[in-house]
Amino acid sequence: MLDTAANRPDLPPEIARRRTFAIISHPDAGKTTLTEKFLLYGGAIQMAGQVRAKGEARRTRSDFMQMEKDRGISVSASAMSFDFDGYRFNLVDTPGHSDFSEDTYRTLTAVDAAVMVIDGAKGVESQTQKLFEVCRLRDLPILTFCNKMDRESRDTFEIIDEIQENLAIDVTPATWPIGVGRDFIGCYDMLRDRLELMDRADRNKVAESIAIEGLDDPKLVEHVPAHLLEKLLEEVEMARELLPKLDPQAVLEGHMTPIWFGSAINSFGVKELMDGIGAYGPEPQVQTAQPRKIAPEEKKVTGFVFKVQANMDPKHRDRVAFVRMASGHFKRGMKLTHVRTKKPMAISNPVLFLASDRELAEEAWAGDIIGIPNHGQLRIGDTLTEGEALRVSGIPSFAPELLQGVRAGDPMKAKHLEKALMQFAEEGAAKVFKPSIGSGFIVGVVGALQFEVLASRIELEYGLPVRFDNSQFTSARWVSGAKQALDKFVEANKQHIAYDHDGDIVYLTRLQWDIDRVERDYPDLKLTATKEMMV
Repeated sequence: MLDTAANRPDLPPEIARRRTFAIISHPDAGKTTLTEKFLLYGGAIQMAGQVRAKGEARRTRSDFMQMEKDRGISVSASAMSFDFDGYRFNLVDTPGHSDFSEDTYRTLTAVDAAVMVIDGAKGVESQTQKLFEVCRLRDLPILTFCNKMDRESRDTFEIIDEIQENLAIDVTPATWPIGVGRDFIGCYDMLRDRLELMDRADRNKVAESIAIEGLDDPKLVEHVPAHLLEKLLEEVEMARELLPKLDPQAVLEGHMTPIWFGSAINSFGVKELMDGIGAYGPEPQVQTAQPRKIAPEEKKVTGFVFKVQANMDPKHRDRVAFVRMASGHFKRGMKLTHVRTKKPMAISNPVLFLASDRELAEEAWAGDIIGIPNHGQLRIGDTLTEGEALRVSGIPSFAPELLQGVRAGDPMKAKHLEKALMQFAEEGAAKVFKPSIGSGFIVGVVGALQFEVLASRIELEYGLPVRFDNSQFTSARWVSGAKQALDKFVEANKQHIAYDHDGDIVYLTRLQWDIDRVERDYPDLKLTATKEMMV
């Protein structure tokens, strides 16, 4: 993905200061808290919210759905843009829970780097591993933040070894923790030779930073207790001997990850991480597309939709398409061509996000993420250009693993239900299939928790109580091939045929045997478990 050839021109300064990244981790490692702190430092909010907030403490910005507040988990990815230290950060907070992984995978196609958050006590967990694999497929540069150092956590070398072994990536420490758990007092910044001390009293206060000259500086003794100092000197010496030095090029190629230690809830280590993203994170990258790649410095504007969110504002039935700008300098009111339908679209009210708050975007540059409110014209995977027929490739859509029938509690409201389901299908939150025989719909999702989320959202947003029933089918496959062969196949297997929201033919299966049978009897047809979102 990274085109770092020597002949690439320098990016215009406005584009070069953009850093677009996603935060990924296992559930409960502290992504959402970290996002809040980013916003605090970026000056976007005055007081950081907490996931487990009580009373007056503010709720987090990125979990804005009612359901997210109730459960303390993130359900959908949210985007935020803010300035920090001369850089423009575009951050996407993704759900950690594996039931919503599809949303996360798609988000990773729209960012240039990922910040991986690891819990200091638990190390590398299963979902972290999965997400990392996806980053690896795309060679995304990764920066690591080891969180919760103010709780009892594992040995620093152990954590680093585990990352190296499990994820097969070189790790270089950018900071080194001093003490652990209760004794955790701060970090030594290895890149800039400074001492960072944590203030436990005030969570919203920025840590104190003391410049030192090497580890034999007498100032150290004043700030670090003797038993911790001894351990620190020993460990840093070992780390410098054993672990590789920071190589910015290897970070950009995705072979090395710098690791920062800290505690997001105490606002500690976050600023160092942000400086690190600015210094070592990649500039907006070249996007893969058909028939040619899109370079960010091109004059003409292109962008692609990687996520659609319906009903962000419950008062209006709106749909916002999240668009990643791939090249050029976009201005409000521009006319862009919608490549799939070949129609021009005037984009008159694009928005910049701060989770559920938004403001009008007068302009955007390559690397930015903007929202375009629309009524269903934009789908996931659509590309917008200034006239050239380019299609951004590689945005996945997965076959659902769980299928259930759905019915409205009130049979008179079947039409309303259809409308609600179609919206969620466009959003990519679930697959909706209309069987060719019989009434009702079949909903397919990747994780069981999504059924609950769907039911709660349909009830909240449309006022429709719904019931899910077990379905006889277990998986779905998209069918493609010559028209004649398709018609013959549909005719012979009517009870298994359904249509998705785009009107494509889907074959619903009960057993693996069904799939094997079709492959044997109809050699000219192709069954696929995923479909590119760009058809």
